[in-house]
Amino acid sequence: MDLQIQTQFSLRKPTLRSRMMRRIRRTYQYDTRFWRISIAGPWGAGMFAFALAALGLPTGLGLGLDLLLFLFTATVGMFFVAHTIAVLLSLIGLPVPRLFIGTVLFDLGAAYFIFDNDESFKISIIVAAILTLIGVIAGLITGLLFKLYNGSRTGSHLRTGMKIIGALSICIVIGLVVSGSTKSIQSVADLDQSMDNPAEPGTYAVTTFNYGSGKDIWQPEFGAKTDLISQSVDASAYITNWSKYRTMYLRYDEKALPLNGRVWMPEGSSDESYPLILIVHGNHLMEDYSDAGYAYLGELLASRGFIAVSVDENFLNYSAWTGIPNNDMKVRAWVLLKHLQQIHTFAQSPGTPFFGKVDMSRIGLIGHSRGGQAIAMAVDYASWFKSDATLDSVKEFNIRALAAIAPTDKKVDGINAKLKDINYLTIQGANDGDVSDFDGDRQYNRSSFTKGTDFFKASLYVQGANHSQFNTDWGLRDISFPSGILLNRDQFLSGVNQRMIAKLYISAFMETSLHEETRYMPLFRDFREALPLMPETTYINQYEDGHFTMWTRFEEDSNRQSLPKNGTAEGENILWREVETKNRGKSNKGDHALILERTQPGQEESVYRMSWPYQAPQPTEGPPELLSFALADQRRELDEIEEQDNPKTDHFSIEIELMDGNGMKSRLPLSQFRELPALSEVQFTLHPWLELHMSDGKYNNPTEAIFQTYQLPIAEFVDANPEFAPDQGIKSLSFILIGDRGKIMLDDIGVY
Repeated sequence: MDLQIQTQFSLRKPTLRSRMMRRIRRTYQYDTRFWRISIAGPWGAGMFAFALAALGLPTGLGLGLDLLLFLFTATVGMFFVAHTIAVLLSLIGLPVPRLFIGTVLFDLGAAYFIFDNDESFKISIIVAAILTLIGVIAGLITGLLFKLYNGSRTGSHLRTGMKIIGALSICIVIGLVVSGSTKSIQSVADLDQSMDNPAEPGTYAVTTFNYGSGKDIWQPEFGAKTDLISQSVDASAYITNWSKYRTMYLRYDEKALPLNGRVWMPEGSSDESYPLILIVHGNHLMEDYSDAGYAYLGELLASRGFIAVSVDENFLNYSAWTGIPNNDMKVRAWVLLKHLQQIHTFAQSPGTPFFGKVDMSRIGLIGHSRGGQAIAMAVDYASWFKSDATLDSVKEFNIRALAAIAPTDKKVDGINAKLKDINYLTIQGANDGDVSDFDGDRQYNRSSFTKGTDFFKASLYVQGANHSQFNTDWGLRDISFPSGILLNRDQFLSGVNQRMIAKLYISAFMETSLHEETRYMPLFRDFREALPLMPETTYINQYEDGHFTMWTRFEEDSNRQSLPKNGTAEGENILWREVETKNRGKSNKGDHALILERTQPGQEESVYRMSWPYQAPQPTEGPPELLSFALADQRRELDEIEEQDNPKTDHFSIEIELMDGNGMKSRLPLSQFRELPALSEVQFTLHPWLELHMSDGKYNNPTEAIFQTYQLPIAEFVDANPEFAPDQGIKSLSFILIGDRGKIMLDDIGVY
């Protein structure tokens, strides 16, 4: 009997778990050798982004260690994130090179969050997309190149590709830090030095030393290796928000702030005393110390007979890890005053290098950025520290001169510093991407003098100068990385030339203010006196002193639609209005001026005339010798609204007419004295679109109204018309606009 055996097979559907496991095992099936090698491109882009983050988030351990730390963290993070994304894509079942896609998505997300800290969503996502795309393209090219080469194994290819691209990424980052497109400028050494150059070293040999708390662990020159021990100071009355992590890093808190200073002192006779100059930095990153960046000023000033001290206030600066203490602006000024007290104590203590060497009746202060505001607050200290008994001795010190480099001018406790009877100098770069507004102009406007005194104020606006290069330790870019990569560096002055301008003007200023040298006064009145000693670029300057007899500042009434007292306008094609002067950000400068606009070209003149029933105010010393006024060219605003059929024209001119008490007139073209100052428009970022969106639109306006002081010798009007007799008084002053359309702004009209 035959036995029949039947075998029945039933196909069972695999479980979900087994299907998922099978897909996971096949995660990398589409990541062929080509795609694995191509990962080198996205990896390099990711390393580039994290290297930028390392530059913007210093730990204080040094650039090399920061880069290693960030790049190692990024590589580990990319490994885990890319593999996780690859597994997720495998579970979905997408037939794509999953590890490569995971690496690309890691790049996109990481770059977005790295740039998102400072910039808008649009900028962050666009920059992240561009950076990622560059990485993808670089990777694909790398993969193709290695595919064409039939060499070693895939792993070797991948490692080699990653090494090459990683090295290129690091080189690019380092290049961004140490290089940049700068304008080629003729060096001072090649120029005709027909006048004494205050930027050149003086006759004194210079000795240097440091004083500090002796406890600084990050700067040994103020710690274990310091030359002179100073006292710590308690700022807890002002600082109420001090991070405990900041204390962990610094090893001290707001109750024991150090008084650290780098000193440059002339080597003179034992009984010789010198004026004292303190230099203070601004709000750079706390871990990236700033105070050594003014050695170029300290050495120069000491060689010319000053004691110069660069003050350490880095502990008040912003940190990406611990933020910034509250009331930092107020404490910056307070710490400066504490340094003056400490140096005064040293100067009275036998055995210290300061003993008998410091003339506390001749003090100058130099400040950069927030330091530029702090020095003004230190002079006007009663506005903030009137009740602080620890500062009582400050009134014994005589601060005569303030030099502010690109200063801030923010209200503190609702007020700003006001200066009275003190020399004030401010320098501003037109290409400043940090303090992009000319805030020093605001403090200039709030500086005043007792009539008849020799105190003066001056400003210098420099085309091509930026913020950071006034400090040798701040690098080339005005915004920290990663956002700093988006700034445009075309047409910058070199750091050497930029600092040369600072040396020339600040040295001359301190010589004039503290050594009472008069030979440098002409360069404050007119920058053209210093042109043989300075780089070739555009300069604009203002000047005023206690001998100025004011005719009008356009502040006489609150009705900004009325003409100033004694003013009239003539001609059908002239518009006028009084305005509040604005900075680049369209905030008020705390000053008013007169806008004059010639609306149409033609033969008819457009005239604005000031007249007096008897005569204009006269200087107390006698007949006027100089007609002085501040003028800003506003024709750029006309260009912005110019119609296509009304092309830009360049035949606009201004003439000045004076009439004496006898009715005799004399008229001269303004160009006889100097041309209208023409500022180039500044593009701060790499693309015009970024101007509108980066840093909350702070770069939206390419320039602001910058006034040039004109001082016209009255004698030249007499030469033009010998019958004109200024000793009979001045009855009228006319500004006559001629030719094509034009627009100017006037302020601070008067005589010397």
